[in-house]
Amino acid sequence: MVGHGDYYDALELRTPDERLAAQLGLLRTQLAHAKAHAPHYADLLAGLDPAAVVSLADLAGLPVTRKSALSALQQDKPPFAGLVALPPAQLARVFQSPGPIYEVEGHGTDTFRFARAMWAAGLRPGELVHNTFSYHLTPAGMLMESAAHAIGCPVFPAGVGNTELQVQAIAHLRPAAYGGTPSFLKILLDKGRELGADVSSITKALVGGEALPPSLRAELQDRGVTVRSSYGTAELGLIAYESPALEGMIIDEGVIVEIVRPGTGDPVAPGEVGEVLVTLLQNRAMPLIRYATGDLSAVLPGASPCGRTSTRIKGWMGRADQSTKVRGMFVTPGQIAEVARRHPGIGRLRLVVTNQNNVDAMTLRVEAAEGAEAIAESLQAVCKLRGAVELVPPGSLPNDGKVISDERSYA
Repeated sequence: MVGHGDYYDALELRTPDERLAAQLGLLRTQLAHAKAHAPHYADLLAGLDPAAVVSLADLAGLPVTRKSALSALQQDKPPFAGLVALPPAQLARVFQSPGPIYEVEGHGTDTFRFARAMWAAGLRPGELVHNTFSYHLTPAGMLMESAAHAIGCPVFPAGVGNTELQVQAIAHLRPAAYGGTPSFLKILLDKGRELGADVSSITKALVGGEALPPSLRAELQDRGVTVRSSYGTAELGLIAYESPALEGMIIDEGVIVEIVRPGTGDPVAPGEVGEVLVTLLQNRAMPLIRYATGDLSAVLPGASPCGRTSTRIKGWMGRADQSTKVRGMFVTPGQIAEVARRHPGIGRLRLVVTNQNNVDAMTLRVEAAEGAEAIAESLQAVCKLRGAVELVPPGSLPNDGKVISDERSYA
């Protein structure tokens, strides 16, 4: 049943222990399905007994599949790199996202799980949704539309562009809600003002696909639109969403999210900024396990004041892929993480790349009291490049997830 007053369903009100027990059960089923039906995971999880995964620590020991590698994997093993776990007759749609990356959708209701975010944004059955996400190639338009249908909302499939026609349709149809990017919502409202068209029927918006700066949120609110942001991807669907509390983003009930040291699969301490890894619990079509999004975020402590009990994250905080080329050699966050693994007990690390007299230079700043010489030896062994090591006080490096800072100037 959809709709429990302020909440989409009772899952949002489970105790953390209830949620964890249920999700671990779903995880074991998903691991068994992926291993049996998706060739990629048959290889990756060859030695795994899914029944033996009984904790999040067990999940953290499994291999990572990286979004950054997906396009190349699909080129090597077309069409889907062995990630699809249903036969073609059981697929509903095939999409192409930039990369290119190809995703599939199985049959079902709200397969991208965005209805939960839409409900938290205030949408209710019968309200018309003006959907400006693209219906061309990518799943963006369909993920918003399928969510609206799950709630009982009709949809105007506006797509992108044709701004004047869209304004005319808004003035005529009087939709209650908007779906799309926040910047395009502002464009439509501005165009409505320019044309003298009444677009004031839109009072709710679920936005995504780009950042929502506080200044833009405030401007849209001043113009009568309450905006809530969502965080998701084409392959994963919904990852997290805003609630009326506006304190971080609440993790969706259909995923397990881990925050790890960029370039690795190693969980960071609570509150540390790291890369977002997502495991889908019930998507049988493309059952992604420990899927590295390349995005940065951090876990917020405690529960949301809105009453939802799922873990919260800070939302999108930038990109984790900070690889750079130094003296003709690529240096990656994974290599810096390997240096850290060789020296237990040190704190955060940050590799600063500069150029001095047109020559690249590396300095690894490390939160540690001693051991600079040994750390420098590890840096050279791992990266095949010589670099300096600068010891800094514990807690002095920013908690922003940045592992490599390229500060070269070529002016």
